Amino acid sequence: MSEGRRGGAFQDKAFLVLLVVASLAFAWIILPFYGAILWATILATVFAPAQRWVLARLPGRPNLAALITLLLIVAIVLLPLALTVASLVSEATTLYGQVQSGELNLGQKLQRVLEALPGWASGLLARVGVIDVSDIQQRVVALLKEGSQFFAAQAVLVGQGTANLVISLFVMLYLLFFLLRDGGALSQRIKDAVPLASEQKRGLFERFAVVVRAMIKGTILVAIVQGFLGGFIFWVLGIHAPVLWGVVMAFLSLLPAVGAAVVWVPVALYLLAVGALWKGLVLIAFGAGVIGLVDNVLRPYLVGKDTRMPDYVVLISTLGGIAVLGLNGLVGGPLIAAMFIAVWGIASRQGTPDKSS
Repeated sequence: MSEGRRGGAFQDKAFLVLLVVASLAFAWIILPFYGAILWATILATVFAPAQRWVLARLPGRPNLAALITLLLIVAIVLLPLALTVASLVSEATTLYGQVQSGELNLGQKLQRVLEALPGWASGLLARVGVIDVSDIQQRVVALLKEGSQFFAAQAVLVGQGTANLVISLFVMLYLLFFLLRDGGALSQRIKDAVPLASEQKRGLFERFAVVVRAMIKGTILVAIVQGFLGGFIFWVLGIHAPVLWGVVMAFLSLLPAVGAAVVWVPVALYLLAVGALWKGLVLIAFGAGVIGLVDNVLRPYLVGKDTRMPDYVVLISTLGGIAVLGLNGLVGGPLIAAMFIAVWGIASRQGTPDKSS
């Protein structure tokens, strides 16, 4: 009997080792397409309600319902994104070329701002130790050159990696179709396979799903709206490279305590300093009254306050995710943080003694 138990224990351990090795090997194989898999999963999660709505009107035709939802995603997400990226690459390359050729004299523009500063502002710069105005000019111009050079370099990389990009896009769309069609059954199989107690699994998946939806709808969508509004007002006012600045504002809107104001406030001050008063005032009014209010109005509408991750967690996980995963870390970092919060939330509830007993 004891030998049977020992044999059974050995078999369990052997199977566990085999399970871990097979899982790691599979993860290693699909690692080159982790970005495509990540975005396919996110899009399938976000558009799952749309898929259910289409399927309810096409009962018994899951393939057609998934195809319609996929075409909807391409029309309202991927095509606008492709057009935005194309405009961004064009504007960034043009901006870098103008800076390099001297056609866009950043130093001269900055000098006009510094000369327009009132006496108290110049005195404040002197009191804080910033006396050499030319040094400020050189540093700002160098920073702007580096930024434009970075975007131009990214444009070259995108062009060089066109083949990989097309393959990744195909993999994402192919996987997205099956996730839309079989997502419910697949998620149930994953739940059944997770070796946790039923209460743990229920709490983990429910909490994780709530936090993920909150992050996607309440963070990414709000950032996209703020970036679009910022780029729109820049285009209306005739400010150079509105798509580029809109993308920058959208990216900064993802970071708590930063936001799109880091871009539009200095631009508004520049317009006021160089005498473009009505443009500066319009930008301030639009930035404070429209862009600034989006976060306070749209976010509570999209997601309840109690489901939001703390701002400091969002900031650290987003920056850390970008450092480790690149652009995929914009969502990968907060997703890992969401899982961390969900797991430790369950652990803390289990570790709390039951006072009723």
